[in-house]
Amino acid sequence: MGTLFYVVGASGAGKDSLMVYARARLGGRAPVFFAHRYITRPAEAGGENHVAVSKAEFAQMKALDLFALAWESHGFCYGLGREIGLWLERGANVVMNGSRAFLPVAERRFPGLTVVLIEVSPAVLRARLVARGRETPDEIAERLARAAEFTVIHPNLVTIRNNGSLAEAGDALVAVLRGSRPAADGPAAAVRLEHGGAHEVAGAGAGRPLVDSGAA
Repeated sequence: MGTLFYVVGASGAGKDSLMVYARARLGGRAPVFFAHRYITRPAEAGGENHVAVSKAEFAQMKALDLFALAWESHGFCYGLGREIGLWLERGANVVMNGSRAFLPVAERRFPGLTVVLIEVSPAVLRARLVARGRETPDEIAERLARAAEFTVIHPNLVTIRNNGSLAEAGDALVAVLRGSRPAADGPAAAVRLEHGGAHEVAGAGAGRPLVDSGAA
C-alpha cells in the first residue's frame, strides 16, 4: 500500500512551485504520482495544472461518486478522482494539493496519510508578494495575517521551511516523497526540515516569483 502525501500551506507559501519542482525531479524514476485536481475554475486562471470543469459537470461527477475526495473553498469546488485509491492499492505514493479545513475528512477516507506542511517566514513571504506585484499593500497585509493563523496539528506531520531557494525546499520535498526522512525532533512525530538559514529574514530566495494557487 502506498502513502498519500497531503500537501498544505498558507496562500503564498509556494506549495505549487515545490510540487512542480518535485514532479520534474522524480521524473518517473520512483512510484510517485501527482494527482490532478478537478476544479470549477478556468484552466487559464494560473496556479496549478488542474482539470477545469463547470459547476454542473462537477455536480454530476459527485452524484456519480467519481471523486475519492471533494470539497468547496472560496467559492470553488475541488475534487480528486477515485483513481488515486487504485494507485495507492498498487503500492504507489500519491501527492495531492490539499485543504487544511478538509484534512479531517481526508484522514477518515485515507487513514495513515502523511501531511506535508509548507511554511515560509513572514519576512520572506512579504518580500515575495511585493516582488510579484499583484497585491496592494492592504492585500499583502491580509495575506500575512492569514498566514500567521495557518497551523496544522497531525500525528504524521512533515514541515518544510520554504525560506531559501526553490531547489533547497524542493529537494527536501523530493526526499520526503521518496521516504527519506531525518529522525523526528519534536512533538507529534513532526519532522521539521529547515531551509534558507537560521534567521527568518529575506534571503536568497526572497525575491523569486511565487506560483501558488492558494490555500484551498
